[in-house]
Amino acid sequence: MNWLNFFSALPLAALSMACGGREQSKSIVVNNPLAIERHEVVAVPYAEFVNAFGQDSIFRVLDVASGEEIPHQLESGGAGTPQNVLLYVAVPASGEIKLAVEKSAPKAVAAKTFARYVPERYDDFAWENDVVAFRMYGKALEGRPDDAQGIDLWSKRTTDLVVDKWYAHGDYHTDHGEGMDYYSVGMTLGAGDIAPLEGDEVIYSKHYRGYEVLDNGPLRTTFQLDYEPWQVGGKSVSVSKRYTLDVGSQVNRVEVVYKVDGGGTIPVAIGVARREDEGKISNEQGSGIFGYWEPESEKHGTTGVGVVLADGQFERLVETPEQYLMVVTATAGEPLVYYNGGAWDRAGKITDAAGWFAYLRAAKEKETSPLSVEIK
Repeated sequence: MNWLNFFSALPLAALSMACGGREQSKSIVVNNPLAIERHEVVAVPYAEFVNAFGQDSIFRVLDVASGEEIPHQLESGGAGTPQNVLLYVAVPASGEIKLAVEKSAPKAVAAKTFARYVPERYDDFAWENDVVAFRMYGKALEGRPDDAQGIDLWSKRTTDLVVDKWYAHGDYHTDHGEGMDYYSVGMTLGAGDIAPLEGDEVIYSKHYRGYEVLDNGPLRTTFQLDYEPWQVGGKSVSVSKRYTLDVGSQVNRVEVVYKVDGGGTIPVAIGVARREDEGKISNEQGSGIFGYWEPESEKHGTTGVGVVLADGQFERLVETPEQYLMVVTATAGEPLVYYNGGAWDRAGKITDAAGWFAYLRAAKEKETSPLSVEIK
């Protein structure tokens, strides 16, 4: 029997069975308000899910129309118990999908996101998904000739996870068919890190001092990096940065909280390293979007880097020979949320400046018009 066709033919009430064989009439409805097809991770609050479907840990989620199983992850957010059921869904443009829940063992979901502390490489912290990888430099790198400041971007052209493999062989500056690290950070904010400003000068902190992995795949990885206080404008400042990376996404969601002696606000800059040769930029300051398509490297190809402010607009753009700085105001104790990331033309997915800038605009649209999720 073709089980896929069998499930497709079942009505929702028969497909979605609760504990003890009791039929369920409820389903999960995911609606897309935008006129673009979307492949994203959505969250259903765990308590609502259990209350509606009677399932807690052993269940499958199925697309009612196709009968296909939807990959899921229980997200704890570091709480130790599930807070959300994450679902990786494909929703048509200006359309919706209906999902049913059944009490049976799900298929194993291959890990597509990952993060870890890397003590064997000067306290790096590295993270990745199926399309891109990043790292932040650690304490042991401070003072070395090869020290650097911002976020490093690794160029991938495989959907496999590579962090452990590349660190193990150590030759990740050479492309062995999976990609490489050729991005140059130096004493800049790299691929979208953030730091306070005094005038137009970036006041860098020391490298991160603490980390906590809150969730680690298979569909979403979230972790937090904490920094010790440093002096900015005569005040003591510290910061925590929480990164979330979903399967399939070229960008991280970054939630930053500054602590400032005496409270108040401070100017901060989200930065992108700038190359000596001319590249292409998209400065959509009023929309909170900045994209940079680097000059082509004959040996390595071309990388795009960008940042998207979740809410509001950039106050101004500061250009230095080393980097572009998008300036915003941070309020002490309140989260500042933005997205940062990159793309590599040799991965074959985003191959020119127009495609990269369109991706960043779509990321902003998705932030302002999220997929809606309801249990009906």
